[in-house]
Amino acid sequence: MSDRSSEFVTLPAAHRDLSDTARQRARVATMALFFIAGMMYASWGVHVPTVRDRFHLNAAMLSYALLALAGGSIGAMAANASWIARVGTRRACLTGGLVMSACAVLILIVPAYWMLLIVLAVFGAGMATLDVAMNAEASAVEKALGRPIMSALHGMFSVGGMAGAAVGGVLLSRGMAPAVHLTLAAAISALVLIAACPSVLPHVPHADHPDAATPRANRWRSPALWALGAMALVALIAEGAMYDWATVYMRDVVLSTPALASAAYAAFSGGMAAARFAGDAVRARFGAPQLVMASASLACAGMVGALLLPNPVVALIGFTLMGLGLANMMPVLFAAAASVKGIHAAEGLAHVAGLAYFGLLLGPVIIGAVTQATSLPIGLSVVAVCSALIAIAGPKVLRRLKI
Repeated sequence: MSDRSSEFVTLPAAHRDLSDTARQRARVATMALFFIAGMMYASWGVHVPTVRDRFHLNAAMLSYALLALAGGSIGAMAANASWIARVGTRRACLTGGLVMSACAVLILIVPAYWMLLIVLAVFGAGMATLDVAMNAEASAVEKALGRPIMSALHGMFSVGGMAGAAVGGVLLSRGMAPAVHLTLAAAISALVLIAACPSVLPHVPHADHPDAATPRANRWRSPALWALGAMALVALIAEGAMYDWATVYMRDVVLSTPALASAAYAAFSGGMAAARFAGDAVRARFGAPQLVMASASLACAGMVGALLLPNPVVALIGFTLMGLGLANMMPVLFAAAASVKGIHAAEGLAHVAGLAYFGLLLGPVIIGAVTQATSLPIGLSVVAVCSALIAIAGPKVLRRLKI
């Protein structure tokens, strides 16, 4: 398989003697971690209006609360990468996940707004620590198994998100108190973490890492990580814009009914989930550069079609193609970040994920600014441009890294 399998050739000494059962247990455990991360993200998401109403927040105060969450996440990615590399993914996943779960319980019971800001910042830090650690673990499991699984694991995150949102909606509609719902979700998350983490692969010290013979590099000075981070930032500008603006486009430009407008989000999310479970097989067969080029081209075509032919059927098909196209961007880029020579997987992932988070925050703002100056279709054309940039530049970056 030549260079397509080069990222799976060398294993740390600590992982070479693992039995097939241990490798499969690690895969299942990592799937569970991704699922509960998605579930907790969605469980928090359905309560954003609840937080607004409970603390009587205006738009600015709610924005500060969301900014506290994002700031905690980005700060943790910058600060915790070396710690994760030192203590290992097993301990980092458990610590980050339990902090996340504990803060989820507190979100709706703290008595003051300033306390809410602190809890959300720590909640974001816990989520980000779990995010980096579980992606580093996913990279280790890929190498242990000798085949790609990153996309399927991100698919489990999507499934967890859909399950968390759906179950949360049902429980709340049947009268469950919001604080009880978050406590229940946090308890399930903590139990899954405690059950799954013992099966996570053994920690690999820096000295035993496959790249130990390569001099350790400063991740802040790595051109490869900055290139991957730039791709991730652009990808999440497009993804963030779709989450926030697809429904608005259906309502204001396509002039669809409210029910059909809400289907835009479902079409995009469904496309993402489906493509992630197919992405590993495509990456194994054709390689990461080809997968990125084809996926980004598909996303661009879907967005262009939705903008040029603004009717409900075409728009929903276009948004589904956008989901299919963007689905495997982050799994591929994260897998590449974890394989950069001389950089520990956790440090590489934290660098790329931190830049990606900025893209997720910037996307809706950029689209809003362009829309304010022109129109929503022109604003959403930024998404098509982002996809085209990835289709052109992404394969070159990955080939240069031999990923």
